[in-house]
Amino acid sequence: MRRAMLAGGLWLLALPVPLAAQTAPPQDDTIVVQGRLEKLSRWREAETDHVVVTSDGSEAELRRIAHNLERLHFLLSVLLGRVDQPDDTRKLRVTLVGDSREFDAMDLRNLRFTPGPWRSGFDVQGYYDPREDGPVLAATRYDTRVQLERGASLAGLLPDLIRATSGGVPDPTANDAGLSSHLAGPIGTGAGFAKKNDPFAVAVNEVSVPVAAEGRIYAAFARNWLLTHFPNAYPRWYVDGFGELFSTIEVKGDGQISYGRAPEGYGRVLNSVRGAPVKDVLTGTYPVKSSADSRWTPFHAWALAHMLFFDEARRPQLRAYLARIAAGDPPVQAAAALGDLDQLQRDLAAWDNKKMPYEQMTYPADRVAEPMVRQLTQGEAAFVKGRLELGSRIVPPGADAKAIVARDAWLRGLRGDAARYPANLQAQLLLAEAECRSGNAPECLSAADRGLAADPNSSDARAWRGSALLGQALAASPAERRAKLKAARAEIARANRADPDNPLPLLAYYRSFAEAGEAPPDIAIEGLMKVVDTVPAAPGPRLLLGEALVRRGNTAAARRMLLPVANGAYETPERVRAQALIEGGRTG
Repeated sequence: MRRAMLAGGLWLLALPVPLAAQTAPPQDDTIVVQGRLEKLSRWREAETDHVVVTSDGSEAELRRIAHNLERLHFLLSVLLGRVDQPDDTRKLRVTLVGDSREFDAMDLRNLRFTPGPWRSGFDVQGYYDPREDGPVLAATRYDTRVQLERGASLAGLLPDLIRATSGGVPDPTANDAGLSSHLAGPIGTGAGFAKKNDPFAVAVNEVSVPVAAEGRIYAAFARNWLLTHFPNAYPRWYVDGFGELFSTIEVKGDGQISYGRAPEGYGRVLNSVRGAPVKDVLTGTYPVKSSADSRWTPFHAWALAHMLFFDEARRPQLRAYLARIAAGDPPVQAAAALGDLDQLQRDLAAWDNKKMPYEQMTYPADRVAEPMVRQLTQGEAAFVKGRLELGSRIVPPGADAKAIVARDAWLRGLRGDAARYPANLQAQLLLAEAECRSGNAPECLSAADRGLAADPNSSDARAWRGSALLGQALAASPAERRAKLKAARAEIARANRADPDNPLPLLAYYRSFAEAGEAPPDIAIEGLMKVVDTVPAAPGPRLLLGEALVRRGNTAAARRMLLPVANGAYETPERVRAQALIEGGRTG
């Protein structure tokens, strides 16, 4: 069933909250960088108005995904009433990394993104971090599939076939175990997914569903869009379901885009996995984390979100439920807004048994521009993965010895890599950030200086230089501290003047007072507010601003600022502190 979409028809389902020029390369695979030749890599970057996508795949695939993400941004803006609204937020940076083994090798740990918990087999790889300088996302480029019920591997039948056709004499070269070993592991591990182009991945009577890589990317983009443009406290199932609802967008070349179609294999999943009770999901008591027999999957999240979005009678109830959670009510109390939950369970079953609606929109092609694509140099490409790894490798103060040893080993490797590209800005920026965030002020200063040598106008490099000077000032003797703090703030101010919208100098300026034990002036608080407007989904700046507001006695504003962190959809390292501030006012 297809229904004509009303402009802004779903506005009530989210809650509002008050390239440099290059010279021509002398040959096909080299360009001039800072007066020297540097070869081009296989990595490319596509940039649109709202997203930057980096990939080592084909240019055609990269263009399509980046363009579709920009289309999805426009669709969400129409549905949720944000078309042509001012948007000063940082672009989401998406990195598409080869196959599952290449992705696993990075050992990315999601510290601020914990979807589900899904039934074993459905926790497909993905990484998301709403960082204080802009959100990052990583995913694989390859489709996979999830086994729901095992079948008999055709590879396992080969010895019997050989005996039947050779008079009962076994073929000594047959290796049944080797051919079918990738299907022998538990569903959901590497063994639970079919290998791409594997002729022996076929099994008799197997029940499985495909998991499209692009669908995972679109779902992750939609989640980030919601948390960025409507940063509230949400129940986890809702943010997950919101993403799944837009994972199946379909784009046609004549300016049409649709959303809300059921994912492929939807019926097979719901027939094989009995979903968790809706009452448990809506009240936040559904499956315990890492439960091997969890009854919740992305398909079930899609089904619940789909019904509450598209059912005209249920939509106002959903809005009231979300409003109560955004105000700080526990999910158990907020669920009262949805009425009789047993009846909702029956309604969901009935919804599932009929042909479900979807929406289609036609838009002017000039509203969604084609991405600009460039090829990265080998020096730039060398640090694409390191930029992602940074979020998992840098440990907080007080981390255990094992984590510190692992961080130091990674940092030594990064230093060696950056030394090979001393004039590469991105290499030196990554190293400077890693050194500063590890408490190594002198090393951070050296890397920042190399970054400024590569680009004297780099606001990021100057911000890290100011942060390094701040670290040295805080470690100085009382007699030297005042002068050194003044010098650090002057450098941070220069970084801000180079790019007034960059959150890094604004954060560094605020921290130059807070970490020195001084009361931050109004201008520092205002800068922190701008950071929160620039990276709304990042919990770190929200926590800093919430603390500052508590110190000033503005507890109502502090509570509004902290609720998305304290009661947000996903666990974060900042959550405990935010909860303590809300519950007890100023603590610590």
